[in-house]
Parts: sequence; C-alpha cells; structure tokens
Amino acid sequence: MIDIVKMGGSLLENRELRGSALEAVATSWTSGKKSIVVHGGGKRIDAMLAALDIPKKVQGGLRVTDAETLDVVVSILSGLVNKTLVAELRARGIRVSGLSGADGDTLWAEFHEAVEGVDLGFVGRVVRCDPTLLSAVLGAGFLPLVASVALGREGTLLNVNADSAASALAAALGAKKLVFLTDVEGVRDADGNVIEKLDARSARALLASPAVTGGMKPKLRSAVEALEAGVTEVIIAGPSMHRSALLEGKGGTHLVAA
Repeated sequence: MIDIVKMGGSLLENRELRGSALEAVATSWTSGKKSIVVHGGGKRIDAMLAALDIPKKVQGGLRVTDAETLDVVVSILSGLVNKTLVAELRARGIRVSGLSGADGDTLWAEFHEAVEGVDLGFVGRVVRCDPTLLSAVLGAGFLPLVASVALGREGTLLNVNADSAASALAAALGAKKLVFLTDVEGVRDADGNVIEKLDARSARALLASPAVTGGMKPKLRSAVEALEAGVTEVIIAGPSMHRSALLEGKGGTHLVAA
C-alpha cells in the first residue's frame, strides 16, 4: 500500500524543520514503507517574484497566476525546490526521482473557476490523475517527488494547490494514508488546542467556523476531500510528530471518514 506525503511551503523554508521532515521521510522509506512525496514552495515563489518586481496577487487563498507569474511558479517548483529536495534526500541515502505533475499526465487540471468574480489566470483544479509514471518510478526503486504543477488543455501548464494535488493523488492511487507534514502541530480548536481526532463532518463544521484560518484551510479542505474519495485516514502533523506520523500513523490531528 502506498502513502502520500505532502510537505508544505512554510516548512520548506526553515532549514532545521525541513531537515527533520526529510529525515522522517527517509527513515520511513528505508523501513520499507512505500510513499510518494508532493511538495509546494510558495515562500520561494514569493521571494523570486519580489526579486523580479512582479506583484503578488492572492484571491480566496489562491495565487492569481498570469503568464509572467506562471513562468516563475513552474521554474521554482519544478526546478529549484524540486531538485534541492532531491539532493537533500539523496544525501540521506534515498534514491529519488524528481518530477512535476505535468510529467506523464500525472496531474491533469481544468482552469479554476473565478473566485469572487476574479479570474485566477493559469490556476488549475485537478480533475484527473494518471498513476502510470509514478508506479513505474516506484517499481524501479525510486521515491517519486512531485512538484505541484499540472497539465491542462492544449498543453497548458497550470499552477495547482499542493494540498489539493496530494489529496487528488491519494484518491487516484487508492492510498490508505495521506500525511501532511507541516510547521504547526495540527488543527487547533477555537481555544488554540490541537484536536487529536476529527471525522469528516466535524472537519467541515470546523472549516465553516473562524477557528481555522490561513494555510490550514486548504489543508483541512483537502483532507476532507481525500476521505470522501475513499482514503482511509489523513494525518496533519507538526515537527515533533513527523516521524511517528509516517512510521506509526500517530500524532498531530488524525482524520477519518466517520
């Protein structure tokens, strides 16, 4: 059985936290657990946009992506971030194949609908996954590392949310477990306490409340979508629980369908 692991953009920007997460991924892989890692890289994209004097625009939590911004997104995610992670995992003894969701039709997306009347540009919503390439990579003994760039109609590249991409892959591959490795310890309630267990209904209610904000919203939404698509369990785990979440399925916030 294959697990899907998603590493977040904020986590990747902290060298110590990134190293801890990669160590957990490496330990899990060498223990015999087969997994596919999906990554974002929003902070690195922000930095490059600022260096190039390209304005950052966000609508409804999604990056408005014009043609100029898309060039930066693709080059940073599929290039710099992906290959840096490949090198750092290889340094830990793991054979890795870095690719993007556009390779092999792994992630196929439609243009995202407008949000509050705003056209998001080259932003995609994943509607289909083809696991053929990933299965071949796994079969050859390599850990697949997937950047969240998708293929759209007529060969268009699209920027897709990495949480949604991980959820879609988990559903398509019939994964038993989807693990979000984050820089926070889990989903918190209105009092700021980490919630140890949630079912899909409770998670939806929490999403409708003011308790969940920022980057946790797309994560929790993607977790619910994965559960409703047949994934058995989803874990959202912070730095202190990365290892136990991958190896033992413990720690952080544990989500189940019911």
